[in-house]
Amino acid sequence: MADKEFYPLSTATVRSLNDKVYEKRKGAALEIEKMVKEFLANNQTEPIQRLLKVLSGDYFTLSHNPNSKKGGLIGMAALAVAFGKEAKTYAPDLITPVLSCFRDQDNSVRFYACEAMYNIAKVLRGAILQYFNDIFDVLTTTCADPDRNVRSATETLDRLIKDIVTESPSFDLVGFIPLLRERMYTQHSSTKQFLISWITVLDEVPDINMVVFLPEILDGMFQILHDTNPEIRKMCEAALGEFLREITLDKSKADLCKMTNILLLFAQKEDDQVKLTSLMWLKEFVSLDGRNLLPYTAGIVNAALPCLSLNKRDIQEAARSLDKSLRYLIGPEDDASPPKDNKHNQSAVGTQQTVETSDDGRENKKTEQLDIRSIVEVLSHQMVHNAMPTRLAALKWIHHLLITVPHSIFQQVEDFFFTFVEVFIGPSR
Repeated sequence: MADKEFYPLSTATVRSLNDKVYEKRKGAALEIEKMVKEFLANNQTEPIQRLLKVLSGDYFTLSHNPNSKKGGLIGMAALAVAFGKEAKTYAPDLITPVLSCFRDQDNSVRFYACEAMYNIAKVLRGAILQYFNDIFDVLTTTCADPDRNVRSATETLDRLIKDIVTESPSFDLVGFIPLLRERMYTQHSSTKQFLISWITVLDEVPDINMVVFLPEILDGMFQILHDTNPEIRKMCEAALGEFLREITLDKSKADLCKMTNILLLFAQKEDDQVKLTSLMWLKEFVSLDGRNLLPYTAGIVNAALPCLSLNKRDIQEAARSLDKSLRYLIGPEDDASPPKDNKHNQSAVGTQQTVETSDDGRENKKTEQLDIRSIVEVLSHQMVHNAMPTRLAALKWIHHLLITVPHSIFQQVEDFFFTFVEVFIGPSR
């Protein structure tokens, strides 16, 4: 191969870059750094462009030879160091070839890819954030790498990227959330731990409001909470606890209704910690948002009442507190209007219209609905539960509804009457 194929690299530098000995590759990288600084001083852009093309091409980072790839990687890092403040001009030419090596079959190539990206990021700082999603994507893989050295190099790079994100006002959180949400369903414990660490770091940044995006990642967080690794469960529990604390301080930033649907699913899981955490969140939501959660009454009752019969005191207490808080949200104002005659059958949905005043003085009408039919259906099912505490709680609900919303409940009497009678004449009455 002629020297012109590798211009402006000398034959000796090319040979050293391809050497299996790290010190020789490092020596060649220092030569490249010195060369590029001279090009910049003389305002010579053509040899710089040529050098980028050579190092990112088939003879180095795209080579099938691991040593050649490693030579290309250390060469790209040397370029970034030499560029200094000018590195952002060449950012895509530096980053793209290095990213391609993160999933290489050779352990040492993956290691040096992490090292090269670290050196490039250290120079680019905030300018690297436009490639953040691509970098984060490969880190979710290498953080669970089978090779310990690769994992260690990933941790070092990860700390730097976190520092850059936390100090930069230009981080695109909106563009990042879909990738974060997708990666949260991984089966790798190391990746789960990596993801929770990022969620925690982002939540600690004063200018970033993660609570707004919580409905997008809450399902994934509860999936991670179900992990068998105690350390990961503890990390996830702490992150969820901090989010709940923030919500209680300022509920206006959180979409509680959207998250309620997610919590109802996990409140019915077999995992005790997942179940308990879901019930605690639902209790706080009922306390915070009150009557706005009335449309979810049937779902909450269906999740809470069976927990009253579990042999877990903390879960029982959480379910009892949730059940009581929800039940006493319902009052006479939720009752359907009494029928004027038999020809007009009223709806089984009690409604109340409230008026809220916005910041600009406009009145916004809001309708809160209590779906009695769905609630009765759930209670009918819970009245024949195999455990007494759940059956008693269902009967308590029927009693409460008969007192507070008699017109609504009597329209549904046919749906629960026979179940009601069966409970009282059965062997466990």
